[in-house]
Amino acid sequence: MTVVVGVDGAGRTHRLRTLAPPDAVWVTPDRPAVPPSAAAVVVDDPHRLDEPTLRALSDVARRQVPVLLGRRPTLDRPALAELDELAARDGVVQLGPLDAAGVAALTGRTDLHTPSAGWPAIAALLATGGLLPRVQRRLTTVSPGVAEVARTLALGLDLTDDVLAEATGQRPDALADALRTLRDLGFLVPGAERPVPAVATALLDDLAPAERRRVHARVAAALAASGADPVAAATQLRAARIRTGADVFRAAGDRLRFTDPAAAIGWYADAVDAGAEPALVAAGQAEAAALVGLPVDPGPAGDPHRLALVAGAVATHDGRPARAAEVLAAAAPPGPLLAVPPLVALGRAATARELLARDPSYAESVNKGPLLLLAEAVLAAGGDPAAAVPLLIEAAEAAERTPPAVVLPDTPHAWGAVVAVTAGDAATAEHLLGRALERGVGGPVGTQRHRLLLAWVRLRTGRYDTAAAELRRLGSGLPGREVLLAASLRAGLARRSGDIAKLREAWASVEPVLARQAVDLFQVEQVEELAVAATRLRRPQRIAPVLATLDAAVTGLGSPAAWTVAIAWIRLQLGVAADDAAVVATAADAIAAADPAHQRQRAQAAAAVVWSRSMAGTVDVAAVVAAVDGLAAAELPWEASRLAGHAAIRTADPAAARRLLEVARELSGVEQDRSGAGESNTAGLSEREVEVARLVLDGRTHKEIGAQLYISPKTVEHHVARIRVKVGATDRAEFVAALKSLLNTGQADS
Repeated sequence: MTVVVGVDGAGRTHRLRTLAPPDAVWVTPDRPAVPPSAAAVVVDDPHRLDEPTLRALSDVARRQVPVLLGRRPTLDRPALAELDELAARDGVVQLGPLDAAGVAALTGRTDLHTPSAGWPAIAALLATGGLLPRVQRRLTTVSPGVAEVARTLALGLDLTDDVLAEATGQRPDALADALRTLRDLGFLVPGAERPVPAVATALLDDLAPAERRRVHARVAAALAASGADPVAAATQLRAARIRTGADVFRAAGDRLRFTDPAAAIGWYADAVDAGAEPALVAAGQAEAAALVGLPVDPGPAGDPHRLALVAGAVATHDGRPARAAEVLAAAAPPGPLLAVPPLVALGRAATARELLARDPSYAESVNKGPLLLLAEAVLAAGGDPAAAVPLLIEAAEAAERTPPAVVLPDTPHAWGAVVAVTAGDAATAEHLLGRALERGVGGPVGTQRHRLLLAWVRLRTGRYDTAAAELRRLGSGLPGREVLLAASLRAGLARRSGDIAKLREAWASVEPVLARQAVDLFQVEQVEELAVAATRLRRPQRIAPVLATLDAAVTGLGSPAAWTVAIAWIRLQLGVAADDAAVVATAADAIAAADPAHQRQRAQAAAAVVWSRSMAGTVDVAAVVAAVDGLAAAELPWEASRLAGHAAIRTADPAAARRLLEVARELSGVEQDRSGAGESNTAGLSEREVEVARLVLDGRTHKEIGAQLYISPKTVEHHVARIRVKVGATDRAEFVAALKSLLNTGQADS
């Protein structure tokens, strides 16, 4: 009285033969007659016997005739359940799959365990090539719905029950029965709801091309209608080589176009290959291409509103702010908001204000979105960069919380960094750029820009080695705006190292961009580097039209002090480079007349006066040192070193000259550039900065450190500020702890 339980192909019949006595009578679907008397009865495949036969077998079992029953795992009728209970008096034998050694012993092959999932019959049929006919025969014994479930599962997709039911035309409550039937057939991997690999292959091989396309189409339609994550759904369709899910592929592209634009481009291509209308994917393709930095060619069709926003963003990336402002201002919202920054950069503040006032919802908005915050912040920066920095930080934080669903002409982080540098706040600029890089703001094009701007910040603050390192990380194919920035970086590095060959190289790369005269006010410091390069290379005529464009922009903004000083400072630097005292004097007068209110511009004003007097042959060492310290504190170390060096060669006092040259050397950054060998263990500190750091740890004051190193206390203060930025310290406790760790010292806090 034993029951052998196993799926088809698990070896039920074989096991019954080993257990049955020789004189046992077999009852099978082919021989269903129940003997009136027998020493023992063996019942195989009872699921195929009718009700009277099953009841008659139960009667035999009640007469204590030994019954051996071999059945599938499913008990689908009361009569079969009754017979099973009677036959199980001596126990139940559960048949499972063979292990790898068992399959090898059965077939003589070691490569059939995984494809057969260990089922003996499947392994044996794989060895002889007879699996496909068996699968075909088994499918004829089940309903069309079960066969459809089997074929759909053979695709290898991870479908939810609802999607599987929809794709196969089953009621959700009937799906469990279909899966149970497939399990009993031996089609499923033990303990799972996926087909045995060899069976899946056979199921798909049995499909004609038209039938396979029909299965694919139903699965794709079910996934599209299910509301499932489109990226996961599209990934499944792609893995199964289903090419009929146009809607799913397009939805995946739409989901990823701003967060992973490179992947989105691939999904849009799959959508078109699967039959999507090109017009339906044109805007998404254009948005993703713009963020990756690929050429944007939307063709004649597509969403005109979204394509206009992309066109404006691409024009900005290409360094054409006037075109960008024109396209965006004419577009539907949020186009006018996005047009405000380039308009301000071109000096068209009145037009920018009109755009903000055009839609009352902008002005009345309580919970301002990132685009409105950015527009207002850049408009404020057109008048006072220092006052706009907190607003730009707020805009950047808002964009991180709620990323705008548009291609940005420029990110709030980039705007914030540029304005912060102009305001003399490099720490904020680095903070914003670091956050943007960490979060991937603006896609690959944004990452490229943020890296360049980070190098720019480091160049302007005297960290030339790290600026060069960031520059080396860039790829090729920069858009026009970044060509200008990269060339300014290369020119700045070449000028600071005295490398005329590299200066010429940098100029050659940017000259075609400058020929368009498409610069804007927020590139003013980049233009400064290129203007000095042009003067050094004796090509001042190439920079004059660019300066005229910037003059017009400043006038359009109402000649605010910060920007007036910035343009006049360029002319002062050009006068110094050309050794033209008249130009320097005129520029110094213009800076003084602007009456700047903020530290950076006041430092430039004081330095301009000293420079002008020095050009005229009057060198007041105390005034020079004070002006140099002011520039260094305003994060203009290179200009500070130039002023000190310029005054040193014009004074007739040898002692004063030596002192000024020492100051110039301290601020030039040359020593830092040559200290790369120790950069890995000193956070990029120069030798002099290491000396200053050790004396700080000794508890010395700035005045004491200056006296020991023969530099002014203000220069010491500048060194300490630079060290603090390099080690990333935000307060004194962090600063001291970082120095102890960096310099491997156990000295007490000072």
